[in-house]
Amino acid sequence: MFDLGLPELLVIGVVALIVVGPKDLPVMFRTVGRFVGKAKGMAREFSSAMNQAADQAGVKDVTDGLKSATDGLNKVSNPMKAATDALKDTTDDFKKSMSFDPDSETGKLAAERAEAVEKIRQRTQEVGQAKLDAEAKARAQEAQDAAEMTPDHGDPEAPQTAKKDEA
Repeated sequence: MFDLGLPELLVIGVVALIVVGPKDLPVMFRTVGRFVGKAKGMAREFSSAMNQAADQAGVKDVTDGLKSATDGLNKVSNPMKAATDALKDTTDDFKKSMSFDPDSETGKLAAERAEAVEKIRQRTQEVGQAKLDAEAKARAQEAQDAAEMTPDHGDPEAPQTAKKDEA
C-alpha cells in the first residue's frame, strides 16, 4: 500500500524512539496497531457494503451481459477462427454420428471411404508441395536469367565512358 521496505521502517522506528522515548514507545505502537486494524476493518466493511449494493442494483447481471456480448464480439471480430471452430464442431459431431461396427457392411464401407479420404489428403498435399516447389524453381530461374541479363562493369564489351577525349 505505502511500499515501505525494511530500511524505511527502521528509520521510522529510530525517529519514533527519539521523539516518543523508550517508555512510551510500546504504548504508541499498540495504539497505532489498533488504529490500523480499525481502518482495515472499516475498509473491508465498506467494500462488502458496496459489493452488496452493486448486487442489489443488478450490476452483476449487467457485467455478465457485457461479458457475453464481448465474447460474441470476439467471435465476430475473428471470423476465420469462428468459421474454423464451427467447422470443427460440425466435423466432431459428424464423426460421433458415424461410429459403425467394423464388422458390418456399413463399417467396412466407412473404413474404405476413410482410407480414400486419407489418400486424397496425401495426394493433395503432394500436389500442393510440387506446385510450391515448381514456383520456387521458376522464381530462381527468373532471378538467374535477370542476373545474366544485367551488364557487368568489368565486361570489355560493355560501353566505356569516353575519357580519352579529355586528355
